Amino acid sequence: MKGIADHLGFHGTALMLRQKRNMILASNISNAATPNFKARDINFEEAMKTAQGIGPMVTTHTQHIPVAMTSPGREVLYRQPVNTSMDGNTVELAVEQLEFSENAMRYQTSLTFLNNKISGLMSAIKGE
Repeated sequence: MKGIADHLGFHGTALMLRQKRNMILASNISNAATPNFKARDINFEEAMKTAQGIGPMVTTHTQHIPVAMTSPGREVLYRQPVNTSMDGNTVELAVEQLEFSENAMRYQTSLTFLNNKISGLMSAIKGE
């Protein structure tokens, strides 16, 4: 029998990663005028694969050398700017605002899916 965490796991992990990405993008936006600030981001798809244990190499035998796993969302990357700035800042405000709004919309979508799953579980518990 699956546990509640198994039932909600994917969307819970997605919310955690979306929240982390929102914080990174907000930091980029707030530092748009800071000289030499480098815009950062995470690759959401890769972070989700890592969080779900999907990766290129998995140990299948006890004598295999285990692969070092990192926590999801820790792979913060630097964004490559389209137009370089004279002061060394790589934040492009329009790009960051677009990424932030898209990520916020996807966060809300994941939250809606999670709420629907919880409502379904509550209905099952109540016997409705």
